Amino acid sequence: MTAPTDPFTDVTAVADAVLFEGYLLYPYRASAQKNALRWQFGVLVPPAAAEDLAEPSRSRTELLLEPRPRAVLRVRVRFLQVQERVLVDAAGRVRDEITVDGVPHFGWEEGVVREVHAAIPVDELARHPITLSITGPAAETRTPIVDAQGTAHGAYLRRTRAIAGHARLTAQPVPGPYGALRLRLDVVNDTPGPPGLPRTTALHTAMVAAHTVLGLDTGAFLSSADPPEWAAPAVAGCVNEHSWPVLAGPPGTARLVLASPIILSDHPQLAPESTTDLFDGTENDEILSLRTLALTEAEKREARATDPRAAELLDALEAMGPAMFERLHGTFRTDGRAADPIPTLTTPPDGRAPLSACSSDRFLAPGTPWWDPGADASVDPATDTALVGGTPVARGSSVVLRPGPGGDAQDAFLAGATATVQAVLRDVDGGTHVAVSLDDDPGADLQATHGRHRYFRPDELEVIR
Repeated sequence: MTAPTDPFTDVTAVADAVLFEGYLLYPYRASAQKNALRWQFGVLVPPAAAEDLAEPSRSRTELLLEPRPRAVLRVRVRFLQVQERVLVDAAGRVRDEITVDGVPHFGWEEGVVREVHAAIPVDELARHPITLSITGPAAETRTPIVDAQGTAHGAYLRRTRAIAGHARLTAQPVPGPYGALRLRLDVVNDTPGPPGLPRTTALHTAMVAAHTVLGLDTGAFLSSADPPEWAAPAVAGCVNEHSWPVLAGPPGTARLVLASPIILSDHPQLAPESTTDLFDGTENDEILSLRTLALTEAEKREARATDPRAAELLDALEAMGPAMFERLHGTFRTDGRAADPIPTLTTPPDGRAPLSACSSDRFLAPGTPWWDPGADASVDPATDTALVGGTPVARGSSVVLRPGPGGDAQDAFLAGATATVQAVLRDVDGGTHVAVSLDDDPGADLQATHGRHRYFRPDELEVIR
């Protein structure tokens, strides 16, 4: 008999990347300063700790779906439960570190994956709310630490504390003739406990990297970032707190949703060149891989002893051959919008190199770096202009941000914000990018001193006259 296909297969890899985002940072050692403060994303702490720590105890996801008759909604709530790993010596005393056969051993906090699954008929959900129980059990295990001769030098005590919570789902009809429903999902940490706990203690009963995968066996979810016109008002009324829903799975499909504490665009995919879970999701895989392989043998031993997942990471990187590293070296992708073909540059009669096919009447002197705007007197981001609705804008112009669909999902939160143009830039393919600073951002001046701006296409801006 053929095993049933997991309906979440197409989103598993991305969901796992969310689950372990920031779990352990390069250089993957417990002694590294970067790993002194962990568990940053999607943390739902017990309610008594929420106010003191300014961290939430619940998340909310709202989105629209168009179910067909007898549709079934599949729900998978996932999070990490913090597991203490305490090191004790042969006499049972807690120790900071023990070295056995040249291998260091020390205490640490690991993450145990917890999941809650449910299959809910949409008709039933439309009649009344459904509540799912979420638990993380209390447990303790002991793993002896022995040398090559079999002599015990201590043990790891691994402990988890009980976690209790729930996920509550409701579905309400959206006014209109389309038969759509507004789905609400609240994921709540109900674990009892006293107020005033330090974060390090509250994390032991927190849901870390909490996120949800939703699947619809028949029908479709609607994009929250780029809904159809008729659904735009209803989507605008959706409330999403500490969770953001995006369509998942292959582009062109709409039966999977990933509700993530990390803002993503619709249909997020792992780069096919990335074959190793590096946990630093925003880092460059090639640079990170090379730096990791450059660790000393002592540093690698510590990394392997820090966490089993770090050991797996090192093993995978050391097994990578030259062909795999070549795959990491560079790939050109678009953001989903139709891209202009890469132009073929021709050398003009005088032999000078063209700047780009989009500005073929402008040429650089021989030997001028194509990547250095300062080397071309005809390019000046501080004074260049761009046409916005037929009006030229330059540094100092006031604009309203109108992010278009298909771009960075975080830009959607800036729709309607006013900004000041800081520079107009053109890339080597002739594209125009307008750098702006937000007018209501108290850190705008500081970011400007570091040259940090937000970038939009001219057609994503509106001139303030």
